[in-house]
Amino acid sequence: MQLALNPLASRQVAVIGAGAGGLVAARELWREGHKVVVFERGDQVGGTWVYTPKVESDPLGLHPDRTTVHSSMYQSLRTNLPRESMGFRDYPFVAKEEDEKRDPRRFPGHREVLRYLKDFASEFGISEIVRFDTEVMVVDLVEGGKWKVKSKSKGGDGVHDEIYDAVVVCNGHYTEPRIAEIPGINTWKGKQFHSHNYRNPEPFRDQVVILIGGAASSADISRELAGVAKEVHIASRSVADEAIGKQPGYDNMWLHSMIKSAHDDGNVAFQDGSVVVADIILHCTGYKYHFPFLETNGIVTVDDNRVGPLYKHVFPPALAPSLSFVGLPWKVVPFPQFELQSKWIAGLLSNRIALPSKEEMMEDIKAFYSLLEASGLPKRYTHNLGDCQFEYNDWLAALCGCPVSEEWRKKMYLEVSKNRHARPETYRDEWEDDHLILQAHEDFKKYTLNGVTKK
Repeated sequence: MQLALNPLASRQVAVIGAGAGGLVAARELWREGHKVVVFERGDQVGGTWVYTPKVESDPLGLHPDRTTVHSSMYQSLRTNLPRESMGFRDYPFVAKEEDEKRDPRRFPGHREVLRYLKDFASEFGISEIVRFDTEVMVVDLVEGGKWKVKSKSKGGDGVHDEIYDAVVVCNGHYTEPRIAEIPGINTWKGKQFHSHNYRNPEPFRDQVVILIGGAASSADISRELAGVAKEVHIASRSVADEAIGKQPGYDNMWLHSMIKSAHDDGNVAFQDGSVVVADIILHCTGYKYHFPFLETNGIVTVDDNRVGPLYKHVFPPALAPSLSFVGLPWKVVPFPQFELQSKWIAGLLSNRIALPSKEEMMEDIKAFYSLLEASGLPKRYTHNLGDCQFEYNDWLAALCGCPVSEEWRKKMYLEVSKNRHARPETYRDEWEDDHLILQAHEDFKKYTLNGVTKK
């Protein structure tokens, strides 16, 4: 652990967003003695976990003047991670079976996750420092290394300018859709949607639908659509040749390689040689990192979905530690990782922890980028931590003087991944890792006994 020699400092910090990342960042900053304001453009905490039936005016989510919707939740969404591993380290996500309105399932629906986040905000008094219905227009570097935050509240009295010592960006990355590039799509006459604007299967009834993508949302939505659509076709880059064709257990669902081209007669051709006449293409193709409010004079850029240069996915060396990002990595268990990133940021801002020099941080970033390039990974995979997430988390924990990830948490992630692959239809309700659940609850008792969950 790198300890700083400077006296401890208390800083004025702006946190952008009151989703899971913003909430835990606010708590850790407050615990460290900083003065915190959280800006939230919605009317409640929870970020992407706030479900709305509303969809955007542009179903593809591309038009710059569209009516934007922050959340990408669909009505039936359940978590693909178990609640034991999802919760913040010292505020476990346990079932509240005594409350009939709660969802006690191990893989709960999105409403239960939102309730958990609201409980967390209430427990630690975070809601009191959130400015709801307030959109951040501009975050701009000013003299003395400080930041001007320009914000506008809904129904308020104009735009407000305030100066902060530091800004923590927690605005999420499930709002700005990425779209597959398909030759001929501009003359194809069918409808197109992005999964950001999918809420329920009804608009797809009796249609021939092609979904593009092989990740979690495509897997969930394709199965839901199979119950109402005439045909469901899934196009995936990563499909194995032997998996191509009609899917076991379904009369109306097929798996294909990626789309090769679309044609004005309605045909869509796949790289495996098959052709489908489709009514709808649904892009389950992920999202772009998007910071329209952030002005850094070109220091921080987004290039093919790489936010950079960032030291350990959090700090741009030239602006550290006054500018930081929480929650950029993907294919991770998000909430505990947000918590550790936030502890690191809070400790750095108070001078309790020190960063390496700007030169050392840049060297580290260059080495990381070179490693990705040598592995043949495109820039857009920069923040995909996947298999190395626990190594990253434990590195953060050691820096912050926290315990490393519990063994049950690591094993549970692997067991659930295996189960999801083996039983994609039923893994949320059938599992064989009860021994790990018991270990988790033993740890949860310790947290509660030690009073860690108290304000």
